[in-house]
Amino acid sequence: MTSSWQSTARAALELAVCAPSVHNTQPWRFEVHREHIDLFADHRRHLPHTDPHRRDLLISCGIALHHLRIALAAFGLLAITERTPDPDRAEHLARIKTVPRPAQQADLAMAVCIPRRRSDRRPYLDRPVSGEYTAELVRAAAAQGATLEIVTDPTARTALTAAVADADTAQRGDFAYRYELARWRRPTTGDDGVPVSAEPPVTTVGDLRLRTFDPARQDVRGDHGGAGTLLVIGTAGDDTTDRLRAGEAASAILLTATRKRLATCPLSQPLEVAATRRRVRDDVLEHLMHPQLVLRVGWPPATAQLAPTGRRPLHDILTEHLAS
Repeated sequence: MTSSWQSTARAALELAVCAPSVHNTQPWRFEVHREHIDLFADHRRHLPHTDPHRRDLLISCGIALHHLRIALAAFGLLAITERTPDPDRAEHLARIKTVPRPAQQADLAMAVCIPRRRSDRRPYLDRPVSGEYTAELVRAAAAQGATLEIVTDPTARTALTAAVADADTAQRGDFAYRYELARWRRPTTGDDGVPVSAEPPVTTVGDLRLRTFDPARQDVRGDHGGAGTLLVIGTAGDDTTDRLRAGEAASAILLTATRKRLATCPLSQPLEVAATRRRVRDDVLEHLMHPQLVLRVGWPPATAQLAPTGRRPLHDILTEHLAS
């Protein structure tokens, strides 16, 4: 029993850690016990100058949590999740217990998408995403307890892209931020960080400025393609559980979009700066929700597939307590 559970838990965690995270920091760790799995935030991987309020860190962990739930479901185990189970340990984000349940076709389809998903920072094709597809993404977010706003109104889109540009300008003017960014830039694919090969080929695509990981890089505007459809994940509250649920919603959206063969990329930058985050809340979400993450969604360019970015080995992020 223990050996079977151990191998299943390990296989599920191998998929869970494929989750995207801010600057590919992978700020999580897991503990496997005889009857449950615990998820913890790894605050040693916090980015204080990029993510001063740990929003990106918690959302990243929420994405990994949903990936784990999907993986367990594909292995025939329904995940029963308790979020923030220990009020005295802020880093203890979730406890996952399981009960047997035959894998559903939808679980298998989503699990297959986990290793296929990429953060695609390239320009997307000038081809709209259908309302049928975006409606499915809205339902995927709602199933995780979050709201997804499809930014179709031209005024709201202009406000959002302006917030992105202003956040980028503010962060580029901060030496500590630029140093932190450079620390997570990798010349080649390694166990963590953003490899040069995964950086956007341009700094502006359509109406959207993209984050560049090279502080010395000159602005380059893309001549072809566009930014795609912009989405904002919002929640009613803004505590740890809300941010975790926003991450779980982001995972559901990203995997659903991958299943539709859409390109996706998270955009946390406009929500990392307090002033631009307020503008997104007021001008895009009409003060109705707390914005947690912006996403790009669109049709990928007809070029070579992106290579996966590196992941830390499982032994770096996993502790097993199978005697407990």
